[in-house]
Amino acid sequence: MIKNFKWLLLVSLTFVACTNNDNSTPEAIPVSAGEATFTNYVALGDSFAAGYSDGALFAKGQQGSYVNILSQQFALAGGGVFKTPYTSDNLGGLLLGGNVIAGTRLYFNGSGPVAVNGTPTTEVTNHIVGPFNNLGVPGAKSYHLVAPGYGNVAGVATGAANPYFARFATSSTTTVLADALAQNPTFFSLWIGGNDVLGYATSGGVGVNQTGNNNPASYASNDITDPGVFAYVYNSLITNLTAKGAKGVVANLPYVSTLPYFTAVPYNPLSVSILGSGNAAVGQATISALNTQLYGPLRSALTYLGAGTRINLLSTTESNPVLIKDESLTNLSAQLTAVLTPSIGAQTAAFYGAIYGQARQATAADLILLPTQSVIGSAPTAGNSGLGIAPPSPLNKFGITFPLQDSHVLIPSEIAEIKVATDAYNVSIKSIADSKGLAFVDAKAIMDQLSTSGIVSNDFTLTSAYVTGGSFSLDGVHPSPRGYALIANAFSTAINKTYKSTFPMVNLGLYSILYPYSIQ
Repeated sequence: MIKNFKWLLLVSLTFVACTNNDNSTPEAIPVSAGEATFTNYVALGDSFAAGYSDGALFAKGQQGSYVNILSQQFALAGGGVFKTPYTSDNLGGLLLGGNVIAGTRLYFNGSGPVAVNGTPTTEVTNHIVGPFNNLGVPGAKSYHLVAPGYGNVAGVATGAANPYFARFATSSTTTVLADALAQNPTFFSLWIGGNDVLGYATSGGVGVNQTGNNNPASYASNDITDPGVFAYVYNSLITNLTAKGAKGVVANLPYVSTLPYFTAVPYNPLSVSILGSGNAAVGQATISALNTQLYGPLRSALTYLGAGTRINLLSTTESNPVLIKDESLTNLSAQLTAVLTPSIGAQTAAFYGAIYGQARQATAADLILLPTQSVIGSAPTAGNSGLGIAPPSPLNKFGITFPLQDSHVLIPSEIAEIKVATDAYNVSIKSIADSKGLAFVDAKAIMDQLSTSGIVSNDFTLTSAYVTGGSFSLDGVHPSPRGYALIANAFSTAINKTYKSTFPMVNLGLYSILYPYSIQ
């Protein structure tokens, strides 16, 4: 039987260059601000605006955030100083009263992503003085930008406040929006809303879809924000930001379920090689035993109950899907118990019924979460089995003999909830942006292209592939340095189109794919 399910990472970080037949040097165009004024640029948003990457916020990543890149472009046409609340190191992570509350960043060690050694030095209680132009706050949802006390350090330990904002908020009662407006911005960028569904998605849909509930104070961190709440907050943000004539750029939201975090791990990784730990003969014998002792009897019992499609026999010639729990299925625990009791006894049958009552094999419509890669083949514990006990051998291998749980997988019904909410948010973003004449970035279209044909720029092809695609960092959610540069160019393009400015595009080749272990 499989001993360890290792990361299915690609063997090379090589980035393939594309051929560009146009070798001519374009004539330089003078940089102009056009119809906008960039003397005081303020950026509002979440971790993307902050420059979060590789699972952490660190100084070098902040320097390469898309809003920081934009500020450098704006400086070419009269843009002023753009101040960022930098962290204290390039390790990443946070301390609260000397205790680590967020770990260090990830790096690729040749086999997979691992955390950089060291202890964070960025202490949340060490307040830094602004005002800061970059108001990107990792973890912020739409309504957090208008929530008083979101930067109150006293509320960080209980989850009532955000540790990143607490470091630089102008007061314990201020809001992100208030700190932006106090600077009288002439130009702003706003990209917010991803976290309004991301927590639900990364939890495997364990949270609650709060559609219909207009009270954000009652929401938990993994809940989906009500589209009505989002629309109200977003309209308030834009109305206030444009009240004194400031112009700006906004972006819509891609489906978070298309991020590498949800697409890197295949639904069907159980090959003969994997199940045999590299030994084909062992793998074939393992499959034969599983079919005889578990999958065959379960399939027969389920077929008798009219649910035979839930589980099929394992193949020795093709990769097989993992076993998952699907809470949307009719729970057949009692029926399975009754059918299996004559052959294995009432007590054992009841145990099997509890485990497999909502079990099925995954399909291509399911999304296996990135962290689940290291869970497949491991032994369930009393805390994560869903039974309150650790199942005995041989029913103790997640995804193989024991179903992966809700927190490990996004099933189609959960993916649909994310899509519906995101679509509603995007309708609000576009309509409000159009009503104010703001520049608009179709980030959803960009992500769609990254996840299909890829995007060619500066002789590089960027895709959403995990590790090798060049667009995303090792956490599978946040951009790589090159990905942030791509975003900056998309924002510049939208600004140029709307305000007749002429900001040049940055060369993506100057930005790396991944950060190394040691950053100078």
